[in-house]
Amino acid sequence: MSEELAYVLITPYNLLKSRTGGIVGRLLSMADLALAGARMYAPSDAMVNAYAETIAGQEDLDSALRNAFLEYLNDYYRPENKLHIANRTMLLLFRGDNAVEIIKKEVAGPITSDPRGDTIRGTYGDYIRVPGGEIRYFEPAVLIGTSTEMVNSHLRLLADFASSDGGVLEHVMSYPEGSNVETTLVILKPDNFKRQSSRPGNIIDMFSRTGLYIVGARVLHLSVAQAERFYGPLRGLFVDRLKTGVASRLADSLAETFDFDIAAKDYDAMAGILADKNAECEFNRIVEYMTGSDPAGLSDEAKQQPGNETCLALLYQGVDAIEKIRITLCATNPEKASPGTVRSVYANDLMRNAAHASDSPDNALREREIIDLLEDEQTCDIKEIVDSYLAGKAPTQ
Repeated sequence: MSEELAYVLITPYNLLKSRTGGIVGRLLSMADLALAGARMYAPSDAMVNAYAETIAGQEDLDSALRNAFLEYLNDYYRPENKLHIANRTMLLLFRGDNAVEIIKKEVAGPITSDPRGDTIRGTYGDYIRVPGGEIRYFEPAVLIGTSTEMVNSHLRLLADFASSDGGVLEHVMSYPEGSNVETTLVILKPDNFKRQSSRPGNIIDMFSRTGLYIVGARVLHLSVAQAERFYGPLRGLFVDRLKTGVASRLADSLAETFDFDIAAKDYDAMAGILADKNAECEFNRIVEYMTGSDPAGLSDEAKQQPGNETCLALLYQGVDAIEKIRITLCATNPEKASPGTVRSVYANDLMRNAAHASDSPDNALREREIIDLLEDEQTCDIKEIVDSYLAGKAPTQ
């Protein structure tokens, strides 16, 4: 069985209805596949035309269903569409053995009028066909390819339009004049992707309650160099913030070691000597957690290599977005997080606390630049992933 790359496009209507988390949760929990990439698109007419052309030639669809797909693309995926909504669509790439068939049969599911909730389309899609064959209502929930050949042609299309029609969609949504519109960064941390689980989708669903819109997405494998830049401001903070903890640990360790009393000021003095080393140790622990590599002793070249851990970066946009996301995420320490917030439910400790969120507009821009999630991106990871995959599938001379 050979490794395949498969794709899923979450439809604009399901994004608008904040069903994204539920769909992502199904994809990650029902399929033993690796999340390989993510990107937002706002398809142009040219991209819709190219995609529709592949559907029109799909002979394994019955004519009524084929026409329903073509009508759906024309009605809801174009910049000027029937619902007068932003035509945002989220692309997710999955890698693994038999990925195309798994997504098609086990996860996305078939288009059927049988109302069952065992697949994504069964739960989030609608297909109402009356006796005689006429389709009265159609919402596929996700778009997928139904064969390896079709998927590969769609991947080529998605890669070709990735830069012109995809990326960060900060100018797609509309807001009342004078609104304090912000774009903030959220990163779902490595613990969410350690095992086959709906946890990432559940967290996205919790963030959806803010009413904000996802306008950017990228799968991250942070390098040590990126993580060191990203968390760099913590280095100085750790020296002062952790100093009291160092003094307490020294007191606990040394109280029974010596036969004389040690004054609190002496513990403080010893903590001052060790504060820098302790801060560096804690900083390195965070970098290792986010990347899978201990930065101590690594060469500059090794620090530039992609890490072994998977994270998912999302950009949320809307009125007062930074505050709304921070409230939903809640306190860094999960023991102090309010009930029903992301960290109260999914965090384990101060470091493994489910997700990161920017705390200011300036930091959001700084962090986005580090992970290349800006409108003027330096690299297009989806194009790189697809190009590499399809190059390996090309026949050799």
